[in-house]
Amino acid sequence: MNGPLSLSIRPMEGRDLDPIVEIADGLGTAPDWTRAAYTAALDASNVPRRVALVAGISTTGEIAGFAVASLIPPEAELEVIAVVPTLQRRGIAGKLFEAVEEELVAAQVKRILLEVRASNVAALGLYRSLGFGEVGRRGAYYADPVEDAIILRREIG
Repeated sequence: MNGPLSLSIRPMEGRDLDPIVEIADGLGTAPDWTRAAYTAALDASNVPRRVALVAGISTTGEIAGFAVASLIPPEAELEVIAVVPTLQRRGIAGKLFEAVEEELVAAQVKRILLEVRASNVAALGLYRSLGFGEVGRRGAYYADPVEDAIILRREIG
């Protein structure tokens, strides 16, 4: 597949968990969350509350990617944006981020923080293109392999 995709971005649902876990497991850079962690992200009564969205391909319904952010207004943490490897670099992550940002603005969030592996050049490029700037580092934060986390922030709203 090449060129633009027709996407539908919607709230994540329980029926999405199998493909989401499969996508995350297939990416070496996605958080190492269990199925239970993704299930918890769907529970609006959990603290912190999370925004969890999926991007589906309109013609097939196939999940192309997903995003999860935790809300602690006036801040939020973008915990993950993940896209199926064969569909990366097609604007899906950017569209997911735009939808997450809309939800965060509606929830009175003023800034978004995230952390990313120092070696994840693709993600760093994406986040910088979305207006995030580096505000710090956590030395040896990640394991397997051990490496620094880069902390990024973006003001919104």
